[in-house]
Amino acid sequence: MQCATQLLSNQGYADDKQKNLSADCKNRYSAFSKTSQRLFLGTSLIFAPRIIKIMKYYNLLIKYRLWIGIVLVALGVYVNFAASFWPAFPLYLIGVILILGHFFFGPLRLIQEYMESGDMEGAEKILASIYFPNILYKPIRSVYYTLKGNIAMMKQDFDGAEKMMKKGLDLGMPMKEAEGASLLQMGMLSMQKNDIKQAETYIRSALRKGLPDKENEAAAYLQMCSIMMNKREFRAAKDFFRKCKALKPTTPQIVDQIKQIEKYISRIPG
Repeated sequence: MQCATQLLSNQGYADDKQKNLSADCKNRYSAFSKTSQRLFLGTSLIFAPRIIKIMKYYNLLIKYRLWIGIVLVALGVYVNFAASFWPAFPLYLIGVILILGHFFFGPLRLIQEYMESGDMEGAEKILASIYFPNILYKPIRSVYYTLKGNIAMMKQDFDGAEKMMKKGLDLGMPMKEAEGASLLQMGMLSMQKNDIKQAETYIRSALRKGLPDKENEAAAYLQMCSIMMNKREFRAAKDFFRKCKALKPTTPQIVDQIKQIEKYISRIPG
């Protein structure tokens, strides 16, 4: 994450620059993964072992459903010729549903555990297995492009990340929290490109839409503090800094940035 001290250093308030955008992205789940995780963990602990077992089988079904579907259709063809159509009909039906499910819904459910464990290479392989993203169901297509943007950000491919994130936002995010997180990431991308005006627009929109947790919200306020410093609107910068501190974030990068900014912000007017 590009922190406020980076902009302060450009104005003479600090000497060192720290570029923590890719590290910050790697240490934080995507909003889609976090919301899915909260929904899962909210289930009664009494049923947790059974649910975990069911989800394991479900993930296996998602992983191999295309091939299972093809095998079932092939068996249906054999039964059709060996007997008649109606005994083959259930095989045709289930096979076609599995094949269509693979192309319309994709294997994005499998990406969650990779994102949570920080295995970006595994997550990228799942995304690469989607050969026809344009036929994905619209909300899932939006998540697909957002995840592609997240991975591009971690690789510091900021132009590619911006392109993917915009596609995801244009399609409409399935959850408001996810939309807010995507807007925040777009704001950070604009900061990287030194487009301060666009960054402010994105981050203000992110705060209005809502963010998934206090860490993201604190990051947004910290970015706004940076922007206000850059615009020399010091009173607003201090106000955003106070809001950030009030959230008491625990992410190491954000805590470190707050400590660094605190050394300089009390000296400025406003």
